[in-house]
Amino acid sequence: MEMLLSGNEALARGFYEYGGEFASAYPGTPSTEILQVMANFFKEDIYSEWAPNEKVALETVVGASYGGARSIAVMKHVGLNVAADPLLTLSYTGVGAGLIIISADDPSMHSSQNEQDNRYYGKLASIPILEPSDSQEAKDFVRDAFEISEKFDTPVIIRLTTRISHSKGLVRIGKRETVVHPGFERNVEKYVMVPAYAIKRHAIVIERLEKLKEYAEETNINKIIWNDKKVGVITGSIAYQHTRDALPQASVLKLGMGYPLPMNKIKKFASEVDHLFVVEELEPFYEEQIKGAGIEIEGKKYFPSLLELNVDIVRKGFVDAGVMETGIPDSAKTEEAILPRPPVLCPGCPHRGIMVTLRKLKVFTTGDIGCYTLGALPPLSQIDTCLCMGASIGHAIGIEKAGKTKKKIVAIIGDSTFLHSGITSLASAVYNKSSITVIIADNRITAMTGGQDNPATSKTLMGEDTNAIDLPDLCKALGVEHVKTVDPYNLDETYDTLREEIDRDAVSVVITNRPCVLFPKKIKDKPLKIDTDKCIACGICFSVGCPAIFGSGATNDKGKSIPTIDPAMCTGCGICAKVCPTGAIIEDES
Repeated sequence: MEMLLSGNEALARGFYEYGGEFASAYPGTPSTEILQVMANFFKEDIYSEWAPNEKVALETVVGASYGGARSIAVMKHVGLNVAADPLLTLSYTGVGAGLIIISADDPSMHSSQNEQDNRYYGKLASIPILEPSDSQEAKDFVRDAFEISEKFDTPVIIRLTTRISHSKGLVRIGKRETVVHPGFERNVEKYVMVPAYAIKRHAIVIERLEKLKEYAEETNINKIIWNDKKVGVITGSIAYQHTRDALPQASVLKLGMGYPLPMNKIKKFASEVDHLFVVEELEPFYEEQIKGAGIEIEGKKYFPSLLELNVDIVRKGFVDAGVMETGIPDSAKTEEAILPRPPVLCPGCPHRGIMVTLRKLKVFTTGDIGCYTLGALPPLSQIDTCLCMGASIGHAIGIEKAGKTKKKIVAIIGDSTFLHSGITSLASAVYNKSSITVIIADNRITAMTGGQDNPATSKTLMGEDTNAIDLPDLCKALGVEHVKTVDPYNLDETYDTLREEIDRDAVSVVITNRPCVLFPKKIKDKPLKIDTDKCIACGICFSVGCPAIFGSGATNDKGKSIPTIDPAMCTGCGICAKVCPTGAIIEDES
């Protein structure tokens, strides 16, 4: 039987079929759907949970592995930075039952703040990396990863990319296998990484890497596809698909195991082709190692490190290298690009009221990772920094302590992001006597990645009711004496509260109390409309950045654009009506 599955769906299916029992993750594009599939379809056999951050996700997965359950930790590429602390030492301890770490990289930064190449984590930690090139391999490599993990006593990274995660292909479906492992068995020298034991374990890691190199030479995960030997290409992941489409006549060494590399196989392949290339997305990870082994090869000279590859880019690289003719056949020409839609806060988003208020207060706003980051873009133009999860509070502390900025500093962070990485930063602000205001934009969901629950929402990934963290009480427990809650749709209340708090010579926290308008269910009140008799075409309503408001095409006698409101998009939040100076925005009773 075959099913049409995305890479994420196929990987979840593989985890189910090959005896997976415990899964933990923090949601992040492009990896989010993996655990959602497990919770929705395989909850009878797999326990799945959202963790407050990736470090906690990996640590719980390690515990489950030690306890005898085949386990998986799922995260996007920047999430592995958060989990790097346990990862590097996990390489020393090894595993119990098989343990897989998913790193879903995001070339072109479709939904990320960088496009780092996480293959380097395999080299840094001396652990193997598998790189599927389609949905079938995403499923199959779960089996291979578990076998490698248990044979070599090592965690295994499966590196996806956005195109692998979200593209669909036919996948062969099988039955679930039962894999039995004992529970936790005490072994202090293996699992307790004090220096004396860690030194011994590091020696084991070095020895294990040599064995993994031998395995890389033998496994059919790395395979050669012989064609015309004038051109040979070493490639893997989605770059393999682009290479086959761009230059189908070339011989290819397909690397399913991206680390460690099968260097003897590579040398043999290189000796049998006239021109050798490496095609890989982002960094020259393969290229550096292959050149380091003394093998002549061309790569980044023709194939860029910036952004994700596609067939046209790969084809152009081969044209520039002189191994194929100039020109793209008509059958391979890319269709005209679709006009992109700029990212924008949804109609009715409660973050919009906060941005409008902060702009009126003329403060610097240190931002974080979440929907509210879109407040950096015109016309709101209010977010001034964005680095990583939880950094907004740290940025505000640093700017304030530097003492060279006259404007007041306000940090904004979402509820899920605050629980992910903001708690310790707020504790630091209190401990170090900062004078900053922190806004926790609590929309009761992890919205940007599609509406996942978090420890403040009272629901688990498995759909169970649970205790919800009380954010005001948590802030007070951290030592914040001034904690207030506001309705971000009430612009006057929000302005007055923030005005009072930003002038306070102490740490203060302002928490918004409106839920996301899309999750868990869509919120829609009566839509609004423009009273054209009252409208003076001042354009202030455009400044709130709501996609439901746009130019009608008509102008007034001064040539200014008269706005209109799309009733299908409008949620009736009323923010535009509150900023309108003439009362021209009213309820649509039609």
